[in-house]
Amino acid sequence: MVSMNIWKFLCLFSLITIFYSYLGYGIVLYLVLRIKRIFWPAVPNNDDDYTPDVTFLVAAYNESAFIHLKIANTLELDYPRDKCRILFVTDGSTDATNDIISKYEGVELLYEPQRNGKTAAVNRAMKLVTTEIVIFSDANTLLNPEAVRELVKHFRNEKTGAVAGEKKVIARNDSGTEGAGEGAYWKYESLLKRWDAELYSVMGAAGELLAVRTKLYRPVSEDTILDDFMISFNINKMGYTVQYESHAYAMESPSASLAEEFKRKVRIAAGGFQAIGRLSDLLNIFRYPAITWQYVSHRVLRWTLAPLCLALLLLSNLILVFNDAGYTYLILFALQMLFYGAAYTGFLMAQHHVKIKYFYIPFYFVFMNIAVYKGFIRFMRGRQSAVWERSERAAGL
Repeated sequence: MVSMNIWKFLCLFSLITIFYSYLGYGIVLYLVLRIKRIFWPAVPNNDDDYTPDVTFLVAAYNESAFIHLKIANTLELDYPRDKCRILFVTDGSTDATNDIISKYEGVELLYEPQRNGKTAAVNRAMKLVTTEIVIFSDANTLLNPEAVRELVKHFRNEKTGAVAGEKKVIARNDSGTEGAGEGAYWKYESLLKRWDAELYSVMGAAGELLAVRTKLYRPVSEDTILDDFMISFNINKMGYTVQYESHAYAMESPSASLAEEFKRKVRIAAGGFQAIGRLSDLLNIFRYPAITWQYVSHRVLRWTLAPLCLALLLLSNLILVFNDAGYTYLILFALQMLFYGAAYTGFLMAQHHVKIKYFYIPFYFVFMNIAVYKGFIRFMRGRQSAVWERSERAAGL
């Protein structure tokens, strides 16, 4: 029989791991940055005259409903037109996406009828990129006019290998809980990414808006689920940093429904487990001393120990309560029940598109972690395809 001391250890370990993964790392990171700012103050980077040649690369699949807005937005970017090549790759598209793109002058179309997934399409398109900088942007996002200028100014620093823009989920008042939860999550993620970059480097860039020094791009395996994640960490492994620019942002609508948001989260989780396996050398702090702590704290724990510890905390706490381990564990168990009760209330409200932050934040937290469990199962069974899975987004942009 397992002794009560072991259950107490598991309970405490789980509680600390969960807290550190979601809040503690941010607190420690902030404190470290406060010290760094005292001894190594940042030098402002406001070089708006730096305008290297760039290729603006968009991978699209069956985006006929939105592609005209994307192209119009791209053509309005505040950057010298003669220094910005615009390239859309639409492999496998079967709707009117290609016809719409073909109507615009100055926009190049790259198309093959075979659908091999986004990674394969991007790898193929990159063979034609000759500019110093390439900027990846998703087909269902809109950028602020200054985005390109704000991204490229970081490349004055030769140690900068890539620059991640900020992702903004624009939820309307009539958006459901999926919109409110996704928006709140990305606000917190954006803060952590900004702090990560200030300390050393962004821990995994989002593909909605990512600028890369072209010579550092390495083709990603076509079965890769999270291509943007792998691209940015491959750059880190070469000794370059991925910086963050909050004044360059990509705006997109939230998922059209909870089912669409769950599908997206499961895919990301499955891709996360795949990436952890392929980036296992980053776990060696002696080989990558500048990045391992940030990588494990911000990424690895959230996909591995933290979700596992949620279940372990509940189980160990329940066993300790049944064995009269003391009021401390009784109070902890009551707090867990209160939290999961709030999450379930948030779930019920989500069915009726009602948003109250005290309920939708716990709900979205549990929602994300359930997706991690399912993503792990899908990854282990090899059922998560890398081929495009287009998620439906709510109308609004």
